[in-house]
Amino acid sequence: MMFIHFDGHFDGSSGRRVQASGIAKTGSANCANCANSLEVTLLVIFDCDGVLVDSEPLANASFSRALKAQGLDWSAEETIRRLMGLSLKSALEICEAEIGRKLPDDFLEKMQAVTYQSFRDAPLLPVAGVKEAVLALQAAGLATCVASSGSPEKMRFTLGLTGLWDLFDGRIFSASQVPRGKPFPDLFLHAAIAMDVQPFECTVVEDAVPGVQAARAAGMRALAYAGAPHAHREALQAAGGRLFDDMKQLPGLVLS
Repeated sequence: MMFIHFDGHFDGSSGRRVQASGIAKTGSANCANCANSLEVTLLVIFDCDGVLVDSEPLANASFSRALKAQGLDWSAEETIRRLMGLSLKSALEICEAEIGRKLPDDFLEKMQAVTYQSFRDAPLLPVAGVKEAVLALQAAGLATCVASSGSPEKMRFTLGLTGLWDLFDGRIFSASQVPRGKPFPDLFLHAAIAMDVQPFECTVVEDAVPGVQAARAAGMRALAYAGAPHAHREALQAAGGRLFDDMKQLPGLVLS
C-alpha cells in the first residue's frame, strides 16, 4: 500500500489540504514506530458508538434482551465485555457460536427496530463534551472523520438524532466498506486513503479494545476514551491506547 507524501494541513470541516505547513515529515505506512516517533497529526479519526454518541448502554441492553429470547443469557454488561467494538457481523457470529445454531433471519431487523426506538425514547445523547472537542480540533485546522463498525444507516440515525451529522457529513466510513472489521486495520487505512493522509499522520479516538488494536495495527496513534463506567481501562492501555477520561482533554492531547 503506497501513500503519497506531502507537507500541509487541512481544512477541518472539508478535509481539504489548504496550504503548506513547512513541516518536514518522513516515514512509511509500514513503520511500526511511526505513530510514536512523529507528533504531527493532520487527521483525527473518531469511532462513533461510545465516542461520539453515548449509545453503548442502550444498544447492549437491547442486544441482551434479544439474545435472552434466543436462549443466550448474557447481561448487558456481558455483551459489552464480549462484543464492544466489533462489527455487527462478527458479533452475531460469536453469539451463534455460543448458542450453537444460526439466529433467526429476522433477528437483526427486530433487534434494531427495538434499539432505534430506545434511542428515541431515552433520548440518545452525544458523549459529554465531544461536540465542543470536535469543533476545537476543526478550528485548529485538523481534518476529522468517523470510522465505525456500525452500518452507514445506523450512523446516519444516531449522528442525526444527536445533532452531530453535519460535523462529519461526507467523511463517514463504515466497516461494511472494507473486507475486515476491527481489530484489523482495514477500516482506518481506508479512511486515511479517502482523506488523503498517511497513517502516521492520523490520531484515532476509540473506546473499545478492538478499535485501539486496529489503530495500532494501522500505524496510527490511539487515544482511548475511558470516561464511561464500562470502560476496560487496563485492556485499552495494554492494547496501546493512551487513556483519557474527559472529552475536554481531547484537543490538548491531539495538539500537544
